[in-house]
Amino acid sequence: MTLTRSFKEMVQARVAVDPAFATALLREGINALLSGDVETGKAILRDHIKATMGFEKLGEPIGTPPKSLIRMFGQGGNPQARNLFGVISHLQEQA
Repeated sequence: MTLTRSFKEMVQARVAVDPAFATALLREGINALLSGDVETGKAILRDHIKATMGFEKLGEPIGTPPKSLIRMFGQGGNPQARNLFGVISHLQEQA
């Protein structure tokens, strides 16, 4: 079976029309991190950020360059707790 669009495109389209889905996505990302599944949590938060505000817009209020945020939430990224909680706090405020 061929997919007609990518998963990331589907997430972005759904977030655009369903704020509850965006909130649920954020909650799932945080829950994954808290349960110890860091890679999944980072991936979900990365998708949430891309679908809601983007790394450019997120970087400004938290004082972190967008490229650093992209690396932080990338596969090999290892965010410090201070940076991660700053991002999560801002995302929760926006939600």
